[in-house]
Amino acid sequence: MTEKKTIRRRIPVLPLRGLVLFPGVTAPIGAGRPRTLGAIEAALKSENEDRLIFAVCQREDKEEVEPEGLHTMGTVARIGQMQRGLGGIQLLLHGEHRGAVLQYNQADNYLEAVVQEAPDLDPIDADSPAFVALYKEVRERATELGEKTGIPEDVIQQVLEGVDDPGRFADLVAGYLEIPQQERQGLLETLGVEERLRRVLLHVQRQIGLLKAQAEIKSKVQEELGERQREMFLREQLKAIRRELGDEDEAADVDELRERLEELDLSQEARKEVNRELSRLDRSPRESMEAQVIRTFLETVAELPWNARTEDHLDLKRAQDVLDEDHYGLKEVKDRVLEYLAVRKLQGQRTNGDEPAGNEDDRRPKGTILLFAGPPGTGKTSVAKSIARAIGRKYVRIALGGARDEADIRGHRRTYVGAMPGRIMDGLKRAGSKNPVFLLDEVDKLGVSFQGDPASALLEVLDPAQNDSFTDHYLGIPFDLSEVMFIATANFIPNIPPPLLDRMELVEFSGYTEQEKLEIARRYLIPRQVIQAGLSPEQLTVTDAAVRSVITGHTREAGVRQLERELGKVTRKVARKVAVQEVGSLMVDQDNVRELIGRPTVHPEKAAQEDQVGVATGMYYTPVGGDIMFVEASVMPGKGTLVLTGQLGDVMKESAQAALSYAKSHAGELGISAGMFADKDLHIHVPAGAIPKDGPSAGVTMATALISRLSGIPVRHDLAMTGEITLSGRVLPIGGVKEKVLGACRAGISSIVLPKENLPDLDDLSEVERCRIEVYAAETLSEALELALSAASAEGDRAGG
Repeated sequence: MTEKKTIRRRIPVLPLRGLVLFPGVTAPIGAGRPRTLGAIEAALKSENEDRLIFAVCQREDKEEVEPEGLHTMGTVARIGQMQRGLGGIQLLLHGEHRGAVLQYNQADNYLEAVVQEAPDLDPIDADSPAFVALYKEVRERATELGEKTGIPEDVIQQVLEGVDDPGRFADLVAGYLEIPQQERQGLLETLGVEERLRRVLLHVQRQIGLLKAQAEIKSKVQEELGERQREMFLREQLKAIRRELGDEDEAADVDELRERLEELDLSQEARKEVNRELSRLDRSPRESMEAQVIRTFLETVAELPWNARTEDHLDLKRAQDVLDEDHYGLKEVKDRVLEYLAVRKLQGQRTNGDEPAGNEDDRRPKGTILLFAGPPGTGKTSVAKSIARAIGRKYVRIALGGARDEADIRGHRRTYVGAMPGRIMDGLKRAGSKNPVFLLDEVDKLGVSFQGDPASALLEVLDPAQNDSFTDHYLGIPFDLSEVMFIATANFIPNIPPPLLDRMELVEFSGYTEQEKLEIARRYLIPRQVIQAGLSPEQLTVTDAAVRSVITGHTREAGVRQLERELGKVTRKVARKVAVQEVGSLMVDQDNVRELIGRPTVHPEKAAQEDQVGVATGMYYTPVGGDIMFVEASVMPGKGTLVLTGQLGDVMKESAQAALSYAKSHAGELGISAGMFADKDLHIHVPAGAIPKDGPSAGVTMATALISRLSGIPVRHDLAMTGEITLSGRVLPIGGVKEKVLGACRAGISSIVLPKENLPDLDDLSEVERCRIEVYAAETLSEALELALSAASAEGDRAGG
């Protein structure tokens, strides 16, 4: 044995998980842990010209490693090629020599070690026949192993001839053996060359024996099964190999997945794709990234409800009871749902009996796509839940507000890292049924970006003529969506692209009336808030007058969300009093509402107390309901200029100009002097100047206020009006009649003027509400002026009372 000079160095430490690097072997390494990256950066510093790092294996596979978690024998390696990426660093390490750790130290953000070179212990007699025979046997068996694993012979000879040192040759072979980590570490710690050669020879012989056993298994299975059962033979061969390697659990998982896929009733195209991916999974190493991607895809396919569906409950009486139990009002929505159930019931009866002649696609039931549009808080989402409960279907909801990527709907192609199905297929997987009630929430808030337009991707989803073969980019195989009952919700219809809107049946949710809000609060909101506050029904009673006070003084909305929050505030105040034993129970009436939730925060307009010249009462509609507004007109010395204030939009300004033109052209009939327009400036103002206003429906009101000021005739204070006007004096129909009328009633108005063509819209009001106000129809502006400016206003075309 010869003595070799040993060298001590202080080197950064590179902890390895599941890998042992041998001297003379080059291996690719992926580094991503912060301390590992710190060690690499330290090794690359300019003063470390050799770019050396100490590669040592961890005792356990842990994310964070301490010195006691590392072996004391490793390899001093040189850093070769290196590539930086988003996930860390990829580099090549070339093992230089063994190193024994004398001491581990903690640097700034990495470990470093004092390493002493551990030279090989040469054999006592390197020329002895026994050692020479051992070395020769190792080279021959290594050559045989390489040939059996399929390495070309010229490559094997080139590698083996490049190494003539026995110790280096043993390290080279050990670096490519497929053996457990602990045994690889044991070979690294074996300093004696002769002992290392013997241990390497033992492992090589085992590898050769394993390959021979594989060949024997293949031969036996082929003899037993023959060519016609080749697929079964491959599977048996794979099982046998996995038994030899101890991978039976993994094989059992794959076999279970295969059985689940075979039980699915897939189309021919889908079955072909699934079988192709199964074949790829069998050929891929189970640790590879490709195998994980394939397996995730197959598991997604297996979890989708290709044939699972729920049976519809087509009992119309029960469905109506459920809808009435969950929601008050909403007659149009309930009628549409019951119509859908009636059609499905008749289609089922026809399928079981004689079918009339016709195209098969026409006879097949089509999916229903409804669009619930209306202000926030009017019950759109909760109605969808009730529909699912009424017909016995699963319910699934996806929120589309802010979605800007087409892949949100169609999914990502599997070529991308982290690809996944779109929200449609993910929702069906969660539902576990291919015919759920599928709520697409907030479709009016879809965005557009450079990644695509999700609204365009929805066109296929929501088209009953196409969605029976919807193809998600991730799956790549068609899925039948025709049995899904899609329901979309939106607050603002103009934000929905016209092609998408054309594919849906619009069901409008208008704002609730005060009486409807009172009923909803009594039936649903108060009982729910009482329970959430921990009270019993006996401990809290809320009178109708108190609820009305909350509605008018603390909420300004079309729905009931703010009303529920205010009622929740009331119940919490009472709960506090009960908790401190201040009261045992409490009745909340109109008098003590302010004590509980404070002063009113909403101050709606009220009808004027007396007739005024130049002041007319109009009606307007917003998403939170209807109300009245005052339009004021004034005349002052000037040059005939028309001044408009109150933050009016272009359409409203044009209405004012049309009113002025009408007044000028009919000055004689209206009792206005001709000189009034030449030396007077006209000013029209709409109060609440901080709020933008627009729309044509204030035309009649502006004309009435302006003509009242010019003629000096007062306008009735108890009369509100709405309607668009033309230069010829025609009164055109407008929208939002129900909300406007209700707003006028709340403000104390007793009579209103409507365009005659809007009279059918009054059918949306209840009989009680129609009886609370007098409605007059006007086809021309002169008729409206006669009602508004004349003291004998009882004359005219009375449309209701």
